[in-house]
Amino acid sequence: MTDQIAIVTGASRGLGFALAEALAPRYHVVAVARTVGGLEDLDDRIKARGGSATLAPMDITERDAMAQLCRSVHDRWGGAALWVHTAIHAAPLAPASLMAPKDFQKAVGINVAPMGYLVPFMAPLLGEAGQALFFDDPHAGARFYGNYGATKAAQIALARSWQAESSKTGPRVQILEPRPMNTTTRMRFHPGEDKDALATPYAEAARLLEEAGLA
Repeated sequence: MTDQIAIVTGASRGLGFALAEALAPRYHVVAVARTVGGLEDLDDRIKARGGSATLAPMDITERDAMAQLCRSVHDRWGGAALWVHTAIHAAPLAPASLMAPKDFQKAVGINVAPMGYLVPFMAPLLGEAGQALFFDDPHAGARFYGNYGATKAAQIALARSWQAESSKTGPRVQILEPRPMNTTTRMRFHPGEDKDALATPYAEAARLLEEAGLA
């Protein structure tokens, strides 16, 4: 097993799944997500590539669970080289005046609130030499994207603050922008879109890791 540890939050599908698979076998992947079936599929694919993974079927909105996960990573491996954060809630598109309060609360609870403890938990694990990757989706202010756009923008704003604060001390924080991909999230927003015109999560994972200097 490699002694390089990569923690991927949101690893059970879409871009997170593809990134986690692409990081193996150069990293031992700690795959975090709520969907057990997706994590098991990921584990099979990682093993087929000669890599290894630790599956963590957890909800990032559970602060105590995330604290325990990070403590376990520290106790077992002493830290992590990489944190990749792809967990996201894509609320239905709707006019701002018609947003359902429960949808907005869920988006805040997944896209924004966990950043308030995940960053403080992950920073000591990454130390000065580690890296964190976030993924921007600049729909803030677009029509019907009030819910998703606002909460995703808040997530990235916090990541940018961490990036500025750690630029000289580490860890290295990178914010990348994926191209439109053929994912469940994208299809929820644009159900009639031509899937063949979109990038695949696997192609984007390879491109983004190369852009981040991790290929």
